[in-house]
Amino acid sequence: MAKANSPSAVVVRVGARFAFSIFGLGILGKINHFIRFLLTVCALEKIRFDSNGLIPAIAQDFATGEILMFAWMNAESLALTIEKQQAVYYSRSRKKLWFKGEESGHTQLIKEIRTDCDNDVILLKVEQVGGIACHTGRKSCFFQKLENTDWNSVEKVLKDPKDIYG
Repeated sequence: MAKANSPSAVVVRVGARFAFSIFGLGILGKINHFIRFLLTVCALEKIRFDSNGLIPAIAQDFATGEILMFAWMNAESLALTIEKQQAVYYSRSRKKLWFKGEESGHTQLIKEIRTDCDNDVILLKVEQVGGIACHTGRKSCFFQKLENTDWNSVEKVLKDPKDIYG
């Protein structure tokens, strides 16, 4: 039996979502959905997930090139990201899918998805909704700069996290 987060298990889950999503569609809609499903499966097969079924993912601002954040993806989150054209990550601490912006509203709309030369790192070029990617209320999670021997915040807080998360 396949592991729950293995690419083959994800194909089964994605296929099930596909099967339920085509009810009520005309023949052209069904064909379009099926083609998108096949393309997603082909894309997932080329990715080299680590032994835990994860792959590092970097989110980059599509317009400016600024690195916004780093997170992990599993096959299911990558499949959902491809399908929805919105960033979905995997939370290692919570052991569940993390739909970026589900609590804050700061979603990431996908403009491009790339992989590195070894197919073991994902780069998401995104439009950052609300201009805030970090849970600290900053544009980027990379707001600390090493100056001599100290890490100093070099980016301002755009919105207090208490106002974002309550």
